[in-house]
Amino acid sequence: MSVNIDRTTSVELPDDINAIADGLLTRVMQLADGGREADVDLLICDSGEIRVLNRDFRDIDRETDVLSFPNLAFETPGVLPELSDHGDLDPGTGNLLLGSIALNAERAVSQAKEYGHSVKRECAFLIAHSLLHLVGYDHETEQDAAEMEQLQEDLLCGMGITRDIKD
Repeated sequence: MSVNIDRTTSVELPDDINAIADGLLTRVMQLADGGREADVDLLICDSGEIRVLNRDFRDIDRETDVLSFPNLAFETPGVLPELSDHGDLDPGTGNLLLGSIALNAERAVSQAKEYGHSVKRECAFLIAHSLLHLVGYDHETEQDAAEMEQLQEDLLCGMGITRDIKD
């Protein structure tokens, strides 16, 4: 199980961002499929780069805080669909190729200040949010949003990442 991180920005984020992302992935996969091994790519970028991604992939020409690019289509959130050996699994490890995340480090820092909590908590929240999208959760309806918000809080609290932690 691993989150492969690529940084294209010099914005400082917590030193333990790799461990946070790996821990959240492990917890999301336990929730989704009892712990199947999975890999995720995480791009840590700036506002300009995420704006280009948002424009190119979602036809929305503005920056955002995080984007999720699922590799699988989930009919039911958290229930893995039928898998194929062609593109769903890493041929070398057999790990599930869950998808990719782009995290806007500039927005993570500014939102942490705006919401009055640590950058660590904001990054963890954004990663948890995106990982849940990668396993089929969404927030299109009030009920779906409430379920997703509860899952995010459960994931963060389970790792001891609360609003009152300091960087």
